[in-house]
Amino acid sequence: MADKGFYTPMKIGLLLVTIAYFLFTLHGTFTLEWIGEWDRIGGGGFRFVIFAEDINAFVCLLFRFAASIIALVSVIYYFAKKAISKKSVYKILRIVVIFEAIYWLGLAATTYFTAQGFARILASSPIDSIANSLALSVIPSVVESIILPISLLILAFKLSPNKSEKSIIKWSLISGILYVLSFWLVYTSIWVSVIRQKGIEYLIARPENVISFGLTAFGLLALAIYIAYFTYKSKGAKSINELNLRTIGVILLALGAYFLWNYLSWVILADTQWNSWYAMFLGHNMNLWMLALPLIALPLLFKKHNVHRSDDY
Repeated sequence: MADKGFYTPMKIGLLLVTIAYFLFTLHGTFTLEWIGEWDRIGGGGFRFVIFAEDINAFVCLLFRFAASIIALVSVIYYFAKKAISKKSVYKILRIVVIFEAIYWLGLAATTYFTAQGFARILASSPIDSIANSLALSVIPSVVESIILPISLLILAFKLSPNKSEKSIIKWSLISGILYVLSFWLVYTSIWVSVIRQKGIEYLIARPENVISFGLTAFGLLALAIYIAYFTYKSKGAKSINELNLRTIGVILLALGAYFLWNYLSWVILADTQWNSWYAMFLGHNMNLWMLALPLIALPLLFKKHNVHRSDDY
């Protein structure tokens, strides 16, 4: 007879988040309007930069699509069999993390061309233009396409039953910091671009714009700092049960709520107020699946700390 306590809120939340990860990636993979952009954008004629960026990004997106399939099949298998070996879990997680790292490497072409443009600016532009390019283009691109995937690859190397769980925790938290830091840098630069195009009046004209900008420019930065603080405080943890799981729940809830708010603010409040922010967040954001994170965050908030068991939620 199946264990009546098997289907816990945490496990059901994990299944639903994995489904969201798969469905959003599926949609992004087979949304193919980008094909031919290199002939349509920029006044006609073949644009090699757009071609290289789009092809590189799509090829690497296929790895995230594969990761989402592996993750979903694995969780369904776990629900069907009511068990999965620790060795298998590590192997699955290692593959998913490696494929996720390759997905982020798909932005490397954009970073390369951004660096080329910055080199030209560096040679002939005033200091304010150099600073703007560095802060709004170069640094965000480097963090998301180089530093973040490197941290994920290190984490994948650590994911082994033969290695210290302490190092797995360390690199998981470091990768978490870099995820949020990347979101802060990229999304804030997009908001700055919108304000430059439409003026500060556009930002303050609607409350949802002010809230989205505040959550992006200040909220994500605060969350990244908080995760860094939590990482420092958790440096002695030798197993996941020595971590404050409620704090992890708060972090995941805050991150998921950020994506959920920005999605719903367009659906419910934005009406016809289309702009570069919504174009990116709804049309070009492969991380929208994170709006489902509260489904695993909320069970963690009510998790009773127990250092003796690792499968009690």
